Amino acid sequence: MRSSLLKAAHRALGVVAVGVFGVVAGCAGSLGGLSGPPEQVVAERAQQRWDALVAGDLEKAYGFLSPATRQVVTLVGYASSTRAGFWKKAKVEKVECPAADLCQVHLTVEYKRGATIATPLKESWTRSQGEWWYVQK
Repeated sequence: MRSSLLKAAHRALGVVAVGVFGVVAGCAGSLGGLSGPPEQVVAERAQQRWDALVAGDLEKAYGFLSPATRQVVTLVGYASSTRAGFWKKAKVEKVECPAADLCQVHLTVEYKRGATIATPLKESWTRSQGEWWYVQK
């Protein structure tokens, strides 16, 4: 009986995860709509993603993951591997785009570990399906 209850719970969780994934994936396009040079668009999207992380809005932050990443990483998996509330502030410092569909974002991220610590961070963004997406390592 316990085994069947566990199976039912896993199925229900899977349905919820798929439903939420569909909503988030559908909303991901609405996160875009920015126009301008790639450096500007990527800077704005990267800042939006980090603003969501700082606010603890993991669903919104998940929507910035590349479509290929979202095929492999579920929202539930992403949320369980992300420390909500850990980051206190983030600022995009510069964006470099060495290739037509690849940009490197340089940020300063602040978090609290006793004292507030500011650390540099570099992340990659790629253009896919006409939109810029964060590439999770």
